[in-house]
Amino acid sequence: MPDTPTPTPAGAPGVRPSVAVIGTGYVGLTSGACLAHLGADVVCADIDAEKVARLEAGEIPIVEAGLAEVVAGAVAAGRLRFVVGAANAVAGAEVVFLCVPTPQDDDGSADLSYVEAAAAEIGPLLQPGAIVVNKSTVPVGSSRVVAGVIGRDDVAVVSNPEFLREGTAVHDFLHPDRVVIGADRRSDAEVVARLYDGVGTELLITDPESAETIKYVANGFLAMKVTFANAVAALCESVGADVDDVIRGVGTDARIGSAFLRPGPGWGGSCFPKDALALVAIAERHGYDFSLIRGVIAINHEQRERIVRKVAAAAGRPIDPAAGAAAGHLQGVVVGALGLTYKAGTDDLRESPAVAIIERLVALGATVTAYDPTAVGELDGVQRYRLGDLQRATDPYAAASGADVLVVLTEWPEFAALRLDSIAGALRGSAIVDARNVLSPDDVRKAGLTYVGVGRR
Repeated sequence: MPDTPTPTPAGAPGVRPSVAVIGTGYVGLTSGACLAHLGADVVCADIDAEKVARLEAGEIPIVEAGLAEVVAGAVAAGRLRFVVGAANAVAGAEVVFLCVPTPQDDDGSADLSYVEAAAAEIGPLLQPGAIVVNKSTVPVGSSRVVAGVIGRDDVAVVSNPEFLREGTAVHDFLHPDRVVIGADRRSDAEVVARLYDGVGTELLITDPESAETIKYVANGFLAMKVTFANAVAALCESVGADVDDVIRGVGTDARIGSAFLRPGPGWGGSCFPKDALALVAIAERHGYDFSLIRGVIAINHEQRERIVRKVAAAAGRPIDPAAGAAAGHLQGVVVGALGLTYKAGTDDLRESPAVAIIERLVALGATVTAYDPTAVGELDGVQRYRLGDLQRATDPYAAASGADVLVVLTEWPEFAALRLDSIAGALRGSAIVDARNVLSPDDVRKAGLTYVGVGRR
C-alpha cells in the first residue's frame, strides 16, 4: 500500500463482484439498492423477518427520495433480493458489506457489539478470498477488530465509509464527491472499486485507519460549520447585523464555501451527534483532548436553549440566560410547532433538535401541538417512542390554532409557503419564531405578526 492516499478514476472497468449486505437499515438498504442499480448482484439480509417481507412486497420503511424507485428497478432486473439472516446471504458472495448499527456507548464511543456479532456469524461461512467491508461508521481500528473476530487469513477486511445525507442518499451514492476505500492490499481495494464503476468521481485508496478517520473528521468538520453559523447568528443579534447578508458574504469566499453555513436550531440526526462524541472519545483514548469538538457539541446544545428562550420571550415569559427557568415557567402558554424530524426530507427523529426543543418547552409547562408531514396518522414504533403523548395536528393551521406562539423547527418546503393571513387568524397570539429562517420576515410582518428569526434583523 502507498504511504499517502492515491486518487484514481472511480471504478476500474471489469466484472462486478457479487455482493451481500448485512443489515437493511438506512445505510444498508440504500447501499444495497444502489449497488444493484449500478449492476451488481446483491442480496440484502436482515434479522427482522417482518421487515424483509415488507421489502419483498415493495414497501420501503424509510422516507428517502428515489429509494423506492431504485429498489423496484433493481428487483425487477433480478439484481436485488432480500433474505432473513446473514447466513442466507453470504454463501457465494465475493464482497460482504457490514451495515449494522453502531450505537453510542456510555462513554460516547461507538458500540461495536453488533459489528462483532455479525462478523462472528459470517466468518465461518465466507468463501475463500471474500472481502468484508465495514460500511457502518466505526471507530479507527475497527477493520483490525473485525479481522480478528473473523480469524481467517483467506478473508480480507476493508473500510468503505459512507457519506450519505438523509433525504438525498440515493443521489449522494450515485453521484458522490469521492469514494474512499481503506485496505492493506491495493488488490482488495480494487475489487471493491469495481462496484462503483460508472459513478464518475475520484476514488481514494488508502489504509483502513485513514479511511475510518476520514469519515469522523468529515462529519466533525460539517458539525463545526453548522455550529459556527449558529454562533455567527448569535453575534449578529448582539451587534445588529443580518446573518443572511453576513453568511452570503462569507460563503462566497471559495476557501470557505456556503454549504452547511446556515443557522438553525442546531444539528441532530443519526450521524453528527454520535460521530462528534465518538471523535472526542477516539482522541481521548489516544491521549489527545479534542477540545474544539467538545466546544462544538456544547454550543450545539446551547443553540437549542436559545430557541427555547426565543419562544418564551415571544410568549411574554422571557427567561434570564444566567438564571434559567423553573418548571412551570411557561404554564398556560400554548405553542404551535411546525416540524419534528431533525431535517426536511426524512422521517428520522433521532437526536432531532425539534423534538428536544419541544420536550424542553413541555418541561417548562407549555402545551405544545405539533405538525410534521411524516407524523400524520398512525405512528411507527420509533415515532411512538420519541413523541409519546405529544399533541399532533393534521396540518400547519391546526397546529397554529389557539397558540400564543408558532415556532418553525424543521425546514419542510411547505412551511415556506404558509398562508400567513390564515396563520394570523388561527393564532391566539401574534408571534412566529422561525428557527429555520425559512419565512420572509417582511411577509410575516405584513400579515400583522411579529417575526423572530435566528440572527435576522
